[in-house]
Amino acid sequence: MNPLPVQRASQLSSAGPQTQWLVEELWTEQAVGILGGEPKCCKSFLALDVAVSVASGAPCLRQFPVRRHGPVLLFPAEDSLAVVRQRLEGIARAAQVAFASLPVDVITASALRLDTAADRERLANTVQSLKPTLLILDPLIRLHRVDENDASQIAALLSYLRELQRKFQLAVLLVHHARKDSQASRPGQALRGSSELHGWGDSNLYMRRKGSQLTLSTEHRAAPGRDHIPLQLTEAGSVVALKVAERSSVQPEASASPIEQVRQALAQVREPIPVQQLQKLCGIRTAKVCSALAELSAKGELVHDARGYQLKLALPVSRPIDPKGNGNGKRSDFVQ
Repeated sequence: MNPLPVQRASQLSSAGPQTQWLVEELWTEQAVGILGGEPKCCKSFLALDVAVSVASGAPCLRQFPVRRHGPVLLFPAEDSLAVVRQRLEGIARAAQVAFASLPVDVITASALRLDTAADRERLANTVQSLKPTLLILDPLIRLHRVDENDASQIAALLSYLRELQRKFQLAVLLVHHARKDSQASRPGQALRGSSELHGWGDSNLYMRRKGSQLTLSTEHRAAPGRDHIPLQLTEAGSVVALKVAERSSVQPEASASPIEQVRQALAQVREPIPVQQLQKLCGIRTAKVCSALAELSAKGELVHDARGYQLKLALPVSRPIDPKGNGNGKRSDFVQ
């Protein structure tokens, strides 16, 4: 017999490793993770701000201290190189660091496919040559042609990035889109594609916009997170950069009621869904979901069958046009 080693809980060491930060409160050292948000939430601006901060050692967003600085490798798959330079230079001015000597290297290849062996090898060779402290890939959707909803396919891609992080001891920040109209969901659950993406991250950042209000939430595997940090995109001449907004200048965001959260969640689906799935989508307790469903049903807003619940939608019904009207044919009216 070869039993496993065990130790009484009271005799376990109470001294453990302390959280090591790359950027305090935002990103742990050598962490992999997602910077997520709906379109037009300034995700790329935040990614570039992190790049400038890690490369220079200046506080990110002029507030969050950098605990370990070093070279940054960036692949901007959607923006032109001229736009990337302009944004980086503006952020460097806002951070009061010299742009010309900033150790940020930009991959200028027209495409990078992390689902192909050839491009994986090229990226690994580039990382080995430059030895960056941080690798930023923006956005995920331009880096592959796999099915993001297929857990096995997306897990293979994320496993490669984890292997890259461990082999070269660097942090990896992956920019990714959230679903449109995902305000009713918890930030991690709002990411497009498989739940593997949410579970993969050691540190995750989530950008959200409601009207003119922009907020940042943080999430870490080994440290407390923060919610609803107010941000502003400011412009002063050629300098466009994000900054942390004063709390007093931000209107408080009223939290949606359980009924409104359930209504918003059901508006995102095209077929009935069960209570358990609806609870995960809303991120609230099952009892509150059931209470909201009962009230919405009493108001006549829902359809319920064996598959689950769905909002009543306006359905088109064709009816003949009066021959005395505007000619032959049919028109579509809507009935509940």
